Amino acid sequence: MRDALKQHWPEYVIEAVGLGVFMVSACAFGVLLEHPASPVHQAIPHDDARRVLMGLAMGLTAISIIYSPWGKRSGAHLNPSVTLTFWRLGKVKTADAIFYIAAQFIGGWLGVQLSSAVLSNTLKHPSVNYVATLPGSFGAGVAFVAEFVIAFVMMIVVLRVSNHERWARYTGLCAGALVFTYITLEAPLSGMSMNPARTFGSAAAARLWTGLWLYFTAPPLAMLAAAQVHLWQRKQVACAKLHHQNNQRCIHCGALGATA
Repeated sequence: MRDALKQHWPEYVIEAVGLGVFMVSACAFGVLLEHPASPVHQAIPHDDARRVLMGLAMGLTAISIIYSPWGKRSGAHLNPSVTLTFWRLGKVKTADAIFYIAAQFIGGWLGVQLSSAVLSNTLKHPSVNYVATLPGSFGAGVAFVAEFVIAFVMMIVVLRVSNHERWARYTGLCAGALVFTYITLEAPLSGMSMNPARTFGSAAAARLWTGLWLYFTAPPLAMLAAAQVHLWQRKQVACAKLHHQNNQRCIHCGALGATA
C-alpha cells in the first residue's frame, strides 16, 4: 500500500480531480438549465429540451476528461464501479483499486463542495438540489433496474470497444455518447448516476440520502455482470485504461500506449 501510494499518487490525484471537474460541470449546468432565475431556463421551458442540453454538456465533459492528458494517464475511470470491475478482471492491483475508489469519492464530494461555495443558494435551490440523483416517480425498484441496465450496457461497450484494435481509441467517444443518451432518456427514472461516488458527492452536500442503497449496489453489480459476460464470451481484456493510444505511462499494464 505504501509503495503504491508513493509511486502512483499522481494517478490517484487525477482520479479525484477528474470526478471533481465532472461534478463542477454538472452543478454549473444544473444551475444554468434548471434554476428558475436562469435566462437559459426561462428561454427553454420544456423539460425534455433542457435534459437534452444537459446530456450534451455532460457527455462532452466526460469526453474532454477521458481524452485530456490527465485522463489518458490514469485511465479516466472516475467511477468506483469501473475500477472495481477492472480489479475483478485482474487489470487493477488491489492497492491501486483502493486508492482509486477513495480518490473518486473524495473528488466527487469536493467538486460539489467547491460548486456550492461558488454558486451558493442557486445550487441548493429545490429545482437544482445539488444535482442529486434520486429515484423518479416510478419508485426505487424501477430506478434500480434502470441503473442496472445503463451500467451494464456502459461496461459492455467499454470492454468491447477498448479491446478492439481498430476502435479502441474511440472508447471515450462511445462512453460520452452513452452519457448523453442516458441523461436524455433515462434520467427521469433514476437521475442517471451509474456512479456511487457521483451520487455520494451530491447526497452529502444536500444531506439527502433517498435511495442511496440502489446507487451503491446497482451500478457495481451491473458492471461486474457485464465483465462476467465478457469473460464467458472469451473476449480479451488488454488494460484498465479507457484510452491507451497515447504516450502516457500506464500503472496497470506497465507499458506506454501506442502514440495516437
